[in-house]
Amino acid sequence: MADPGADAGLALEAVTAGYGETVVLDRISLALPPGQTLALLGRNGVGKSTLLATIMGHTTLHGGRIAFAGTDITALPTWRRPRLGIGYVPQEREIFPSLSVEENLTVAARGTRWSVARVYDLFPNLARRRTNMGNQLSGGEQQMLSIGRALMGDPTLLLLDEPLEGLAPVIVDALMESFARLKREDSLAIVLVEQHARLALAFATDAVVLDRGRTVYQGDSATLLADAERMGALLGVAG
Repeated sequence: MADPGADAGLALEAVTAGYGETVVLDRISLALPPGQTLALLGRNGVGKSTLLATIMGHTTLHGGRIAFAGTDITALPTWRRPRLGIGYVPQEREIFPSLSVEENLTVAARGTRWSVARVYDLFPNLARRRTNMGNQLSGGEQQMLSIGRALMGDPTLLLLDEPLEGLAPVIVDALMESFARLKREDSLAIVLVEQHARLALAFATDAVVLDRGRTVYQGDSATLLADAERMGALLGVAG
């Protein structure tokens, strides 16, 4: 993996963070170069979602430094981080239920690389449901809309917090293909938090595994994917 002090891409140096006085992350360091992919793994409750929230400025930072695209964003207000090119898809999706699919997308438009038409090309289901309200969509369609809305901000880094949770296998396959397209066609850097460890490792170039808020593995995804015994020890994944 790249040096945590690298100017390009995303870099965390000894980040300690949590909620109020409660510390969830303990001295996390990682780096993600532009256009690369990272699987962020670990058992439930180890700090994966908190790490993404910390990158977005939603937690209490107790120490360390966060940089993105050569800019120190450690103390940057939350609302300014997406404008630097960070797209965030939270686990709760947070679409607007009383707006149509198309309105959810247009309200998030900030740039020129992504348009409503391009989102519809990536997610044809949304094109067919463009006039439906957010609360009239299936879980998979809501997830597609949440991702599409993040893309409308023209990100260069996309943070995905368990996007496959609770979805049918056919939707999981469709979303993974969409992520592959984003990596292939748009050169997006992607951080994927996911409980489907094998899918995440097969998709991403690098992997970080957290346990109790600390890094217990940091390295090549393929290496971890090929080591069933280590995967079982770190993630509880059966061989």
